Amino acid sequence: MLVDSHCHLDFPDFAEDLDGIVSRARAAGIGRMVTISTRVLRLKGLLAIADRYDDVYCSVGTHPHNADEEDGIAPDELVALTEHPKVVALGEAGLDYFYDNGSPEAQARGFRAHIAAARTTGLPLVIHTREADEDCARILEDEVAKGPFRAVLHCYTGGRELALKAVSLGLYIGFTGILTFKRSEALRALAAELPSDRILVETDSPYLAPGKFRGKRNEPAYVVEVAKVLAETRGVSLEEISRQTSENFFRLFSKVKA
Repeated sequence: MLVDSHCHLDFPDFAEDLDGIVSRARAAGIGRMVTISTRVLRLKGLLAIADRYDDVYCSVGTHPHNADEEDGIAPDELVALTEHPKVVALGEAGLDYFYDNGSPEAQARGFRAHIAAARTTGLPLVIHTREADEDCARILEDEVAKGPFRAVLHCYTGGRELALKAVSLGLYIGFTGILTFKRSEALRALAAELPSDRILVETDSPYLAPGKFRGKRNEPAYVVEVAKVLAETRGVSLEEISRQTSENFFRLFSKVKA
């Protein structure tokens, strides 16, 4: 079994084909899918999808691109929303300096609020970080000093230093189809180096289809292609990567039924 630890089944790209998407994922051996929130105010739509399928779960959070739009959502508000049985994580929240969507100040406030909620609930935080390695590392160190929390740096494309810092703080690293791209040699080198108990696979679909499907709409079934390249990169079998990443997933996303 494999798990797609990060997809976006509520995005319009999937609206007319949701049953087919889930069916193809199941046929490909994808045992669980987590559809990730980008706006707290749209949680109702995510819950409708998660409640529709036994093997689909969701998170609640504000993507950094939407940080200004949802600025001021307090940790206790997030905590209350995690009481639903299908809400198994916080986020995605974090820092994104690549696009000018969401002020750095609002992103940082949201990031810290989500960390506080993760700390309170014990649920993992799904972290989005892009072109913000130094600030992300600083906030992580600062917040861990206040008390432990669980998290994953999803769709990792940052530097080696941030990844190793995150792992040293007890966090996980998630890999997407970017790992399969021809120019991702440095990312594959990092994936080979990380501890086996700290790696996850995901699609971030409908975006970032792996090399075999480049240019097409991504979907959870394609996480198999990410796992194949991760296995090859680490010099192990696909079966071993499937076992290890699934064990890691259930350890981190402990609210999901195994």
